[in-house]
Amino acid sequence: MKRGWVTEKNHWETEFKPLVVIELAKDVNEEAKKWFVKKITDKKKDGGKYKNDTIKDLFMYTKSQRSTQLLMKPLVISEEADNIYVVGASTRRLLLGAEAIGFVKESADGTMRPFLYSNRTDYKNFIGDGEDFLSMAECQFIIKHELDNLRAQDETNIPGYPQAKLYPGKSIVRRMKTSRILIQIFPLHDKEELKRLSFHWYRQIKFAYQPIDKIRHYFGDTIGLYFGFLEYFTLALIPMALIGIPYYFFAWEDYDKYVIFATFNLVWSTVILEVWKRYCSTMTYRWGTLLMKREFEEPRPGFHGVLGINPVTGKKEPTYSSLKRQLRIYLVSVPFVCLSLYFAIYVMMIYFDLENWAIRYDHEQQSTFSSLLLFVPSIIYAVVIEIMNRIYRFAAEFLTNYENHRLESSHQNHLVLKVLVFNIVNCFASLFYIAFVMCDLKLLRQSLATLLITSQILNQFVEALLPYWMQKRQNKQIRNKVKSLKVDTEFSLLEQVHLEKEMDAYLGTFDDYLELFLLFGYVSLFSCVYPLAALLAVLNNVTELYSDALKMCRVFKRPFAEPSASIGVWMLAFETMGIIAVVTNCALLGMSPQVNSMFQDSKLDLFLTVAAIEHALLALKFILAFVIPNKPYDIRIKLARLEFESMEALKQKQLQ
Repeated sequence: MKRGWVTEKNHWETEFKPLVVIELAKDVNEEAKKWFVKKITDKKKDGGKYKNDTIKDLFMYTKSQRSTQLLMKPLVISEEADNIYVVGASTRRLLLGAEAIGFVKESADGTMRPFLYSNRTDYKNFIGDGEDFLSMAECQFIIKHELDNLRAQDETNIPGYPQAKLYPGKSIVRRMKTSRILIQIFPLHDKEELKRLSFHWYRQIKFAYQPIDKIRHYFGDTIGLYFGFLEYFTLALIPMALIGIPYYFFAWEDYDKYVIFATFNLVWSTVILEVWKRYCSTMTYRWGTLLMKREFEEPRPGFHGVLGINPVTGKKEPTYSSLKRQLRIYLVSVPFVCLSLYFAIYVMMIYFDLENWAIRYDHEQQSTFSSLLLFVPSIIYAVVIEIMNRIYRFAAEFLTNYENHRLESSHQNHLVLKVLVFNIVNCFASLFYIAFVMCDLKLLRQSLATLLITSQILNQFVEALLPYWMQKRQNKQIRNKVKSLKVDTEFSLLEQVHLEKEMDAYLGTFDDYLELFLLFGYVSLFSCVYPLAALLAVLNNVTELYSDALKMCRVFKRPFAEPSASIGVWMLAFETMGIIAVVTNCALLGMSPQVNSMFQDSKLDLFLTVAAIEHALLALKFILAFVIPNKPYDIRIKLARLEFESMEALKQKQLQ
């Protein structure tokens, strides 16, 4: 029998605002379901409620891991969908959770301070009971944090599932996911706020800054930082593009003049990264994440091993031999990566064979068709590169999971390293070969242009347009299915939950940063011989702004907000590419006829001079990185003042 979920439209408004959706397996054991719901909603500890809702009580309570004190209701549409729940929390519970996590908020005097529930009225924008003080994204992160930290106590297994073993301290949500009892947990969209954000973000084409603060407010710091970096990188490319346009049209075949452009390229690739660090620290200070204290990192969900004791925390958790991990890395992962690199180089040589065939054919025919055919090998190779990159990405993820890293940060670092090494070889090896082995700058220009244009078209189609079209078709089918049920179809939450639970999960900013990294490589390495590279990168980034906004708002599930103070390991990747750019541009300078004419008698003198210039520029780069502070002066003063006040408060507490 089909049943309606609620009888009143305002039913939820009088209880709690649904923030997070939990979907259990359709055939989940009833005992396990009741046990899990009780773990989430039970407010009692050892048979009694807390008398005072203080942060100390909450901290001790959540550390006991008996429950999360959240609010939870089933979403009942039909007998086939009884295992969908919506989760929320009271305002007080969320505010206490904000303090426990360590959120940093702006106080009434304009300084950023860790949020304290006891001093809640001292913070800016805290009105009444603080119902609107936290953003919806922050509330959802608090709920996710509580669910992730829901730990087993005395249970040896999940009720009704003897094979789903538990031990004290084991994450219940992680075990339920690995046992296929829990299908997914995802945050709900705020339809009205999303509509307003979409209007200011991508629904109108205009020359203006992105609403970065609004994006961060809705999607969280990690997404906000990505779009902030995307915007900054686009603006940083404009000087290169403006210089490159007249150079391209007035020096089409005059390669002697690229010496000036290469010199500017060297300075540009160094300065923009240092300026970004300062801009990033200013932005994250305003958001509060620059001051957030990092929690002790828990084992990642996929980590497995023999049950043991963590020597730091004293908790029971899986342990895995570092020797076994090293063996897996050096005996499995490294050989596979080397084999993949060899295959990438082999494909590159096939491309050059096709290129030589097209050149010979054009010399023989001298027709319009043969001239157009010169671009075909590069286009085919660009498509093959994109396909190989995506296939290798899946292989890299499998290998990194196989290595069984304990921490998520270590897992991500090894994954990024694998993917970057392959992408650098796969995307740039042919360009290096053309530049420094074939010494054919005309072919280098042609290949770079083809790679840039083809990869941009493919990325926009695969990442945004195709998923958007498929999602639109799927949404139409789901709406028809919901309307066919005998429920109150005016109650939009029903349709919203079913639409969003079928959306693909957003897998993070990895691929987005990777695309920007490759663009930065194309521009910083070889734009001196193809000055329009920066212009093409600007055009790509402008379309990327709109397509990424579209997929975040319309294609993927809303991701959980994650606090971030920087772009993480990607900053190191961009800085490494900047160092490679110095070496590459110096080598291109040494190849230029203008410089060669100065050393006609001795090639050794040419080599030594170029090497000396390269070392001097690298030294200058490191000096600039050292001299230019990563944080502006005012931010450093504010951080020092806060640290001083914290030390004084600690002294006063000890004296008491």
